[in-house]
Amino acid sequence: MLDPSSSEEESDELLEEERRDLLVAAGGGSPRSLPPPPRDPRGREAGAARAASPSPSVLSEGREEQERLQREEREKRLRLQLYVFIARCIAHPFNAKQPTDMARRQQKLNKQQLQILKERFQAFLNGETQIVADEAFCNAVRSYYEVFLKSDRVARMVHSGGCSANDFRDVFKKNIEKRVRSLPEIDGLSKETVLSSWLAKYDAIYRGEEDFCKQPNRMALSAVSELILSKEQLYEMFQQILGIKKLEHQLIYNACQLDNGDEQAAQIRRELDGTTTIGRTNGKERKFPKFVTREMENMYIESWRSSVNLLMANLESLPVSKGGPEFKLQKLKRSQNSAFLDIGDENEVQLSKSDVVLSFTIEIVIMEVQGLKSVAPNRIVYCTMEVEGGEKLQTDQAEASRPQWGTQGDFTTTHPRPIVKVKLFTESTGVLALEDKELGRVVLYPTSNSPKSPDLHKMIVPKNSQDSDLKIKLAVRMDKPPHMKHCGYLYALGQKVWKRWKKRYFVLVQVSQYTFAMCSYREKKSEPQELMQLEGYTVDYTAPHTGLQGGRMFFNAVKEGDTVIFASDDEQDRILWVQAMYRATGQSYKPIPASQAQKINPKGGNVNADTTPLYTDRGQKHGMDEFISANPCKFDHASLFRLLQRQTLDHRLNDSYSCLGWFSPGQVFVLDEYCARYGVRGCHRHLCYLNELIEHSENGSVIDPTLLHYSFAFCASHVHGNRPDGIGTVSVEEKERFEEIKDRLSSLLENQISHFRYCFPFGRPEGALKATLSLLERVLMKDIATPIPAEEVKKVVRKCLEKAALVNYTRLTEYAKIEETMNQATPAKKLEEVLHLAELCIEVLQQNEEHHSEAFAWWPELLAEHAEKFLSLYSVDMDSALEAQPQDSWDSFPLFQLLNNALRNDTFLCNGKFHKHLQEIFVPMVVRYIDLMESSIAQSIHRGLEQESWQPVKSITNSLPNVALPKVPSLPLNLPQIPSFTTPTWMTSLYDSTNGSATSEDLFWKLDALQMFVFDLHWPEPEFAHHLEQRLKLMATDMIEACVKRTRIAFEIKLQKTNKSTDLRIPSSLCTMFNVLVDAKKQTAKLCILDAGQEQQYHSKIDDLIEETVKEIISLLVSKVVSVLEGVLSKLSRYDEGTFFSSLVSFTVKAAAKYVDVPKPGMDLADTYIMFVRQNQDILREKVNEEMYIEKLFDQWYSSSMKVICMWLADRLDLQLHIYQLKTLIKIVKKTYRDFRLQGVLEGTLNSKTYDTVHSRLTVEEATVSVTDAGGLQGITMKDSDEEEG
Repeated sequence: MLDPSSSEEESDELLEEERRDLLVAAGGGSPRSLPPPPRDPRGREAGAARAASPSPSVLSEGREEQERLQREEREKRLRLQLYVFIARCIAHPFNAKQPTDMARRQQKLNKQQLQILKERFQAFLNGETQIVADEAFCNAVRSYYEVFLKSDRVARMVHSGGCSANDFRDVFKKNIEKRVRSLPEIDGLSKETVLSSWLAKYDAIYRGEEDFCKQPNRMALSAVSELILSKEQLYEMFQQILGIKKLEHQLIYNACQLDNGDEQAAQIRRELDGTTTIGRTNGKERKFPKFVTREMENMYIESWRSSVNLLMANLESLPVSKGGPEFKLQKLKRSQNSAFLDIGDENEVQLSKSDVVLSFTIEIVIMEVQGLKSVAPNRIVYCTMEVEGGEKLQTDQAEASRPQWGTQGDFTTTHPRPIVKVKLFTESTGVLALEDKELGRVVLYPTSNSPKSPDLHKMIVPKNSQDSDLKIKLAVRMDKPPHMKHCGYLYALGQKVWKRWKKRYFVLVQVSQYTFAMCSYREKKSEPQELMQLEGYTVDYTAPHTGLQGGRMFFNAVKEGDTVIFASDDEQDRILWVQAMYRATGQSYKPIPASQAQKINPKGGNVNADTTPLYTDRGQKHGMDEFISANPCKFDHASLFRLLQRQTLDHRLNDSYSCLGWFSPGQVFVLDEYCARYGVRGCHRHLCYLNELIEHSENGSVIDPTLLHYSFAFCASHVHGNRPDGIGTVSVEEKERFEEIKDRLSSLLENQISHFRYCFPFGRPEGALKATLSLLERVLMKDIATPIPAEEVKKVVRKCLEKAALVNYTRLTEYAKIEETMNQATPAKKLEEVLHLAELCIEVLQQNEEHHSEAFAWWPELLAEHAEKFLSLYSVDMDSALEAQPQDSWDSFPLFQLLNNALRNDTFLCNGKFHKHLQEIFVPMVVRYIDLMESSIAQSIHRGLEQESWQPVKSITNSLPNVALPKVPSLPLNLPQIPSFTTPTWMTSLYDSTNGSATSEDLFWKLDALQMFVFDLHWPEPEFAHHLEQRLKLMATDMIEACVKRTRIAFEIKLQKTNKSTDLRIPSSLCTMFNVLVDAKKQTAKLCILDAGQEQQYHSKIDDLIEETVKEIISLLVSKVVSVLEGVLSKLSRYDEGTFFSSLVSFTVKAAAKYVDVPKPGMDLADTYIMFVRQNQDILREKVNEEMYIEKLFDQWYSSSMKVICMWLADRLDLQLHIYQLKTLIKIVKKTYRDFRLQGVLEGTLNSKTYDTVHSRLTVEEATVSVTDAGGLQGITMKDSDEEEG
């Protein structure tokens, strides 16, 4: 393989080998040819089957192979020809510039980078990175990873090349913005700071240990395609686009002289000349495209003239450095209203001599003087130099023995033929000498073609000088201005100028890009003596003219009505002159010397060849001559541009940028230049562009709808005659193609809107869906000026969204694999699948709202209709699954909660069709469920209270609101037969104190759970929700009322079974019953109360019932404990004065006391009673949970006890108490007072009138006994009680 960088130095044998790679014979193959089209895989098998016996099909296959190779060869040649045109556009642009205001495209992500990204985020979630993050950020990353990164839609978008790292970051940013906004405010930490911190952490996760998005130091061409490219980079890009090899480019570059600006400008002028000629011919022969109206033919001619004039003006406007700016401005001014740019008009703007201005820089370097003998060695000598008509310069002084300087003098002149004078002087020593003595001089006549190297020149010396051989070594360098294309001596003879045949000094001057002049100059003149404007002339080689003396090699310049004959002294000078004038005239005909033509084509014939022998030889040797010398005016540039734009777009979509169909600045520049230079109509360009973009979009590539909009708007304005620059010509073909593309584009847009979740996943590319809707509205317009009614657009969008609902649901069911399991699954499995599908549907609707609602902001109701349609498709599967559920199965309630919670907060979907349908399905289920629950709870109360042991259980109801209860359908309740309540194991940690009975706790827990369940349903229809609430409150009231009444009855029965002695201890069952009433009162505030005033009555009734019941059981309990006191007092009654038992006891004690120490009656009865009171107080205090009720009970107990004692004493008002009675009563009264005071009985109750009466009586009795028997009380006195009070 040849090294492209050294192709010009390779041998002819290697070049011939490369040529065989380029030019393929009919039966040969091409190793670098275009990839063949896909072949039928069946062809090989069929060929193998037919190989055994030759048949015509074998020959057919051979012909097909040959045709394929020929087709590939034709395509290759076409691309080479196209590259020649492209290379010229790049080499010398004069219509377009590389745009600098295009949006910068981001690097695209590929599948490998997406996989790496997934692994990095998974590593972060697994805690394998060093990035510190809080729980909220981890949750955001987890959601981003699960929903976005793992999405199939994102993977498809990455595969299509439409995703960049910036898209991924924007999606994450939008995701966390909502999360951060929902967080509570934190003092000293703004939410913007949190956002910035989270984005920085995201970037750290994204980059990982090494940034895979960072390109290596040496940037590939695709990596810099977004920048302003140099010509070399543009050449390389289009070599890749068109499949041109490096060697082919180098051959074309050299043969076309792409680095020669003059040659490229001449090529442009030749192209314009050819275009003008063809245009005139077509205008005369009426060869036009078929237009929509006949009047457009004249408009076409005018527009064609305008385009050519514009090209000429653009070429003319290119600056020509150092020369002719005044003429250029003047010429453009005159051309505005003149016929200069009017093709077909013979009038021309004539140049004046003052318009041709040349400026030269002359460098004179004086080296040394030789042969100086007439001056003493120690004398000082120096030289002066001047360009005649300018200033004079002097060298440094030197001794005559060494007259060397090396001094340079710079001069500027406007004379093409200047006179340079150099003189040698010595300083005069005479006193009266006024001037230095001149030793010699030399006069030179340099031109731009003169040698630049130092040379010895013989000097002219004064008469009688001894320096007869005086010479000076100097160099004169006269530069060649850029706009002076050639100069030299020629013989000339013309009809209008140079009418006498003689030798003159000629200069070919470029006044402007499109104006050249052949000027003859005399010495010391800045203006030409005569000039000829070369526009319209054709230069060619001619045979010698025998009648003209002087000159050997002839050529001429011919124009209608004028012929100018030129002659030079040698062949090489003639070739250079003809070549320079050929570039200047812009003629399409290429002159060839007779000798070279005979050498190239010995048989004769018209062969066009490049005038540069080296390039011509190599170009022909490699088969490039036909491409280089081809006349661009004879090609169908519309077809060539279609190929160029297609290949460029394919290349652009496959580079490393997420371009979305937008060309890079360099590509736009080359395409613009090609269209302008070769006359590609703008409508054709955009129609082809639209066609290619639509094809790529249909094949899955991501194309920016804004780009489609721009191209479509241009074509529409052109076809509908509403262009900003006026009505243009519209061909029938353009109109037909536009209508075809319009239909395709409309179908494409409708399909994209129908697949908006997959064409624009997660709202990417940003704003694309909104731009698509805007473009659809433009496409639906009948013409560009008449807006389409909004209802028509809305109708189309509605239809698309209906299809989108079906597409989204179908793909969702395929993703969830619902169809595979729904047909043969069990009812429970069906319900599980439908519940999972509901979660997916809600997620889809939420994503639509989050990412696509802004695009449909014009028609939010359409997006709501789309959601309804989507849910209606889901309702079919939902209804099927619900119908398969067994009767009285409540496992489907979570499905309602899930769907209802999602729908009730949506403005458009709340109480919509699907929402109402959902309610209609679940209304009977909810009613049935509540009915069965009510019946079951009633049964549990009845059965539970019949079998109730009234043992206290732990309380759980107070903690229910703070615990996430399992949903009622999953509770261990087997409706309608509900067993006795068993506390779930998950509530063990909530046990805190003894409380009500098992039945009551079961009742309250079930009522609370049922109401919480119905509340969690959040029924959306207000009336039914109110009805449910009212019914549950009334049901709770009735159930609690029944429980309270049954508890009251059970309390009384249990209390009656207890004894009346001091051995009585209040059973825990009675305390449990008491607590049941306490809990019932607490639960009524939560379970029975409603906000409405009417329902408040039910709460008041049950509250009053509980209060009355509590009063009754307090009275019953007080009566019971007071009856114990009455029993104690009845025992004391046996010691009443005057009774037989009292007299017997007194006599027996006195008689026995004479002989033994008889113990007196003790305080056992008082102590036993006091113990009874204290222990029962402690039982009530410990086991009854309501302090207020305990206080009421103790108040009544104390008051009743004092009243009983008071009545007992009142019955013995006339009797003196027995000493034993007195001691017992004093202790009972004193201890009772103190104990109840300690239990919190108020002073007003303790020191009641009844107590005062008892206290007074006992004090009097104590005083009486102290007189008769002071030691009988054994220190027991009422005073102790008073002292203790004090």
